[in-house]
Amino acid sequence: MSTQKICSVIGLDPGMNTGVARYAGGVLEALETVLPWGLRCLLTAHAPTLVVFEDSRQQSHTWTRSSSRAASLKMARNVGEIDAWCKLIEAECSALGIKCIGVSPSDKGGKLDAAAFNRLTGWTGASNQHTRDAGAVAWRYRKFTPAMAKAL
Repeated sequence: MSTQKICSVIGLDPGMNTGVARYAGGVLEALETVLPWGLRCLLTAHAPTLVVFEDSRQQSHTWTRSSSRAASLKMARNVGEIDAWCKLIEAECSALGIKCIGVSPSDKGGKLDAAAFNRLTGWTGASNQHTRDAGAVAWRYRKFTPAMAKAL
């Protein structure tokens, strides 16, 4: 068993209301929602060792089937917007020297309601779908150590 210190990890669910989950020492410490342009302030303030984000670019299809052309175009714009936020996350992490990894939405797992999320994480505070997705995407990395960085 490793005696290395478990580091801080931030999970992100990108979007206009970006969900944020902060883990320290393997424990979920905080959930919040930020605007994408506040990402650098968040990363600077908390200086995580690892950022894990739900990366829509790793999935070639969307889950919603539209009944109209207008609805399909709106979905395409929304997916394009999320893809841009994913690029922003990578750029900000790179500029700040923070390791980051994107996780496919399908690898993250399905949506969790508040009760299921609380059972999984031990969280007892308020949450919304964005913060729960951020918590879920980073869950398997919550006990990240510097030695693990070599395997990523």
